Amino acid sequence: MADYPVPKFHFQVEWAGNRLGFTEVSGLDVETEVIEYREGNSKEYHKVKMPGMQKFSNITCKRGSFKGDNQFFEWWNTVKLNTIERRDLTISLLNEEHEPVITWQVKNAWPVKVQSTDLKADGNEVAVETLELAHEGLTIKFE
Repeated sequence: MADYPVPKFHFQVEWAGNRLGFTEVSGLDVETEVIEYREGNSKEYHKVKMPGMQKFSNITCKRGSFKGDNQFFEWWNTVKLNTIERRDLTISLLNEEHEPVITWQVKNAWPVKVQSTDLKADGNEVAVETLELAHEGLTIKFE
């Protein structure tokens, strides 16, 4: 049997004990900044490069709008100056048996932007809302 890459369309998102359905999740990346250093008496004529602090992109989640489902907006309404409800998230890419293949653990996420659907009189699409999350850490685990 041939080995194939895992398709990206079968995934789940969990927070606060709830599984939520999304059509799209993006921003699952981490970058290590580079520190450059050189001593004045170094025999090399270049800088040494060392790993520095990590930085994380905001995570964007999109899903269809459902009547009476206000979880995005309820979480958004917890945002106050210097006070926020932070949540840990688990995002999993699933195989055919609905088991995690890759898991992203997101630490201390909180909403920075909620975007309602656009409205279009001659449109033929589902209403989609967007939640953008800031966070303090992303760990990637391969099962």
